[in-house]
Amino acid sequence: EVQLVESGGGLVQAGGSLRLSCAASGFTFDDYAIGWFRQAPGKEREGVSCISTGDTYYANSVKGRFTISSDNAENTVYLQMNNLKPEDTAVYYCAAALNAGSYLYPVEYDYWGQGTQVTVSS
Repeated sequence: EVQLVESGGGLVQAGGSLRLSCAASGFTFDDYAIGWFRQAPGKEREGVSCISTGDTYYANSVKGRFTISSDNAENTVYLQMNNLKPEDTAVYYCAAALNAGSYLYPVEYDYWGQGTQVTVSS
């Protein structure tokens, strides 16, 4: 059974940091791109970052503030989020894609976690 389990969300003040984790199981981790997405109330789900065979991708809105990394031995992907802003408030999801053509598009992804809430207060 494929599972993606996010953790690390919470409430933080603007300018603060959080580190999200995505623990994966039930598939060959090294074969998949792992992406982070977020969805704020009333908005569409958007791509935040992705890591695939060591290459990383970021949405313009988070470049320079967020860093994605992977621990392949633990089948876990992390998203370090620094200098958080109120507009980063959303539910954050991790997802896995076997053959992603566009790494920050949700439609490319096969499996999804349940999400973790990130709230940034001003």
